[in-house]
Amino acid sequence: MSERKKRGASETAANGAAVGYVLGEAPGHLLRRCQQRAVEIFMEEIGPTRLTPRQFALLLILAQRPGLTQTELVAETGIDRSTVGDMIDRLVVRGLVRRRRSGRDQRANTLAILPAGTAALNEALPAVERAQLRIMAPLPPATRQSFMAALRLMAADAPTGEQEERPAPRGARR
Repeated sequence: MSERKKRGASETAANGAAVGYVLGEAPGHLLRRCQQRAVEIFMEEIGPTRLTPRQFALLLILAQRPGLTQTELVAETGIDRSTVGDMIDRLVVRGLVRRRRSGRDQRANTLAILPAGTAALNEALPAVERAQLRIMAPLPPATRQSFMAALRLMAADAPTGEQEERPAPRGARR
């Protein structure tokens, strides 16, 4: 056996199962790559408004549901608590969001989008729509609806057949 073949065989043995693992077939890896691509497209389209996808999500939810607490905003967006807190701090400094102590619970902060936040959101919406179209463009049109249904199932983190029927957000279509 040649030295090269011996080295290859010993590396294969040393690396074990990892040698046979196909990264391009791993759902988690592909989802991360898709998310990376989606953020790149979003940022290309959004341009000068300088909102990140998560900032856009926060502002959109606050525009739709003013007076939410930070805890409720975490639940609505799926963004972790400490990240939402940091993001709200930055949005407050930028004059896009107002934070006040809740009248119901002095430990909680209620949030409201300010006129500058509404303007940034409205300015961003056409770019966000373009980004969504670009993100979906690689998929054949006939598969887009089922792809979105699969993403909603995965985002809900419930096995098929075990998920609750959730009411659609106001203004959303099913």
